[in-house]
Amino acid sequence: MQVREDRQTAMELMERGLARRHRRERIFRSLGLAAVLVSIGFLALLFAAIIGNGWTAFEQSEILLDIDFAADHFDVDNLARADYAALVRQGLQKLFPEVRKRRQRRSLYRLVSSGAAIILQKKVMQDTSLIGTRQSIWLPADDAVDMLLKGRISRTLPENRRRLSDRQIAWIHRLAGSGRLKKRFNATFFTAGDSREPELAGIRGAVAGSLLTMLVTLLLSFPVGVATAVYLEEFAPRNRWADLIEVNINNLAAVPSIVFGLLGLAFFLDFLGLPRSTPLVGGLVLTLMTLPTVIIAARASLKAVPPSIREAALAVGASRMQVVAHHVLPLAMPGMLTGTIIGMARALGETAPLLLLGMVAFIADVPSHLTDPATVLPVQIYLWADSPEQAFVERTAAAIMVLLVLLFCMNGLAVFLRRRFERRR
Repeated sequence: MQVREDRQTAMELMERGLARRHRRERIFRSLGLAAVLVSIGFLALLFAAIIGNGWTAFEQSEILLDIDFAADHFDVDNLARADYAALVRQGLQKLFPEVRKRRQRRSLYRLVSSGAAIILQKKVMQDTSLIGTRQSIWLPADDAVDMLLKGRISRTLPENRRRLSDRQIAWIHRLAGSGRLKKRFNATFFTAGDSREPELAGIRGAVAGSLLTMLVTLLLSFPVGVATAVYLEEFAPRNRWADLIEVNINNLAAVPSIVFGLLGLAFFLDFLGLPRSTPLVGGLVLTLMTLPTVIIAARASLKAVPPSIREAALAVGASRMQVVAHHVLPLAMPGMLTGTIIGMARALGETAPLLLLGMVAFIADVPSHLTDPATVLPVQIYLWADSPEQAFVERTAAAIMVLLVLLFCMNGLAVFLRRRFERRR
């Protein structure tokens, strides 16, 4: 009887212990799920804020003006010196002939972007047949007009707190009512370089600078990183020097990126005298920053190759180099490519080291060579975020959207290459 009671007591204790353990497991799983949901919620909130502020940048308010390219307005020998701003003013004056006072005319002319004259100049320079004709041309409106139409400037604010006066708003309503003021696809955002005027600013120069910088980084970091990993993993003797190199590589992977910027400033610019603010120098600095990540990923991929592959190849008479080149590298290549692309994605989003190299300068031209002055997309975002104009807020968010798309594409490419090489394997 006593034995039965002791056994029953032990069973009850065990059941209570199991119940407590299961309850703790449920609590732990619930906390983990809650943490995941909170993280996803914050990420969704971040994306919603970026998209909500940035999608309107893909549209730009434009005004349709009738431009009279009278022949007597141009000097055929020097078309660039013509007063194209006067053509814009004449087009506006024809729409509002009742505006006579000088101050009112100046207010009227401010409805059109200051870059409209440059657009007309480019059109005439590209097509001289426009001279002597009258054309209806869509020209970008001023950023204040654009913000008003997009609802970012409240019409209910007092006049002294708005960039646009009541008279200007009445002119805007008149243009919109006649179909001469509309929001159209903002191709300038993708085809132009940087500008002081928000309605004329684009990301083409920054994207081109980023691509050129990433090209230099890829061409240097991938072969050097893979070769270093192969030597350390397959050929290097196991001694204190190899251990010291391995420790330093792991330490370099954790060094803040701005330290690499200081190194590039001291070595590439001051010592070697390479040109400042160029994709070449930026790519060299990002290569130094990316190399530890590539080497670590490549060594991990080489370690993952089963030793039996090496032993079987050596057993049939293959040399050490043939084993590595024909058997180990093809099997380790998916992981190497994945690590390289992840390192490149990190380099694409870097800003601090490039600021020290002068890539923060205002550069309106689109770079075409490795030694042309350039900036990169993260630095462009930094510059726009620091601009006081309200229109640059949406340009900043739109540029972040483009950068995120590029990062997603690079990570998707890494997954695609990994799966493709694994299927071949």
